[in-house]
Amino acid sequence: MLLRQLEYLVALARERHFARAAAACYVSQPSLSAAIRRLEHELDVPIVRRGRRYEGLTPEGEVVLAWAHRILAEGDALRQELSALRGGLTGTLRLGVVPTALPVASLLTTPFCERHPRAGVTLESLSSAQITHGLAEFELDAAMTYLDDDTLRQVRRFPLYEERYMLLTPVDGPLGASDTARWSQAAALPLCLLSPRMRNRRIIDECFAADGATAAPAIETDSVAGLYAHLPGGRWSSVISHAWLHMFGVPEGMRVVPLTGAAHGPRVGLVVARSEPESVLAEALVTVAREAGVRDALDELLHSYLGGRS
Repeated sequence: MLLRQLEYLVALARERHFARAAAACYVSQPSLSAAIRRLEHELDVPIVRRGRRYEGLTPEGEVVLAWAHRILAEGDALRQELSALRGGLTGTLRLGVVPTALPVASLLTTPFCERHPRAGVTLESLSSAQITHGLAEFELDAAMTYLDDDTLRQVRRFPLYEERYMLLTPVDGPLGASDTARWSQAAALPLCLLSPRMRNRRIIDECFAADGATAAPAIETDSVAGLYAHLPGGRWSSVISHAWLHMFGVPEGMRVVPLTGAAHGPRVGLVVARSEPESVLAEALVTVAREAGVRDALDELLHSYLGGRS
């Protein structure tokens, strides 16, 4: 049994199509199919349900796939550990990030690359469910996500910051001159918010409800960048996480106004799968995270935009 055969199986399970899996592995489709047939012969079990097209894996194939993920992850860990002994980490750190934490990911990835110049990072914007799957299947080394996610299993958690919610509104709007604002007042403004399927939106909807209000945004989007794209021009207001100020700041003609009441959200942090052996790259990122001071940096940035207001 060769590692290459296991790589082909993982690619086939991911792509669910022989031709796409072959292209992802940079081999011909006959070569990929032949390698998987050899793996079936060596293990003496059927792995792939075969018809006119790919129809999924057999129960035995699912077991083989789980072991393939584990064996390939351990091979990666071995290469990482040996590269560290040779004088520096190499390889690529696979980091998944929930969309609302993407604006601050550079606070970890930049110092990581500075400390380990021979290593790289692949960064993916993923939902909480995709992150849970990616960690369980050894497709991710680490992730930035909400730490209170009950679907996360067998992971170590490292808090980075707690979301703090602010009203971002035009300076010449109804609340532009206010020192603070109530959630019910914000709900009455023309709003642009993240879509309801986003964790951030569900949280702020709860905050609106706690103040006896319901938000009815005219514009909803599934990305922070899409939200910010609508804010210049003075028409729309939004409720933002203070972490987004790190990347997007405050658009010209707008102002950050603290929301009274439930303005604090859940903790965001770094999660790493509990595995043996541990990923050397993931452990290196944990070290960076412990020293990065993300929470203090974001609080200081928010304070500068508030101009001394609490």
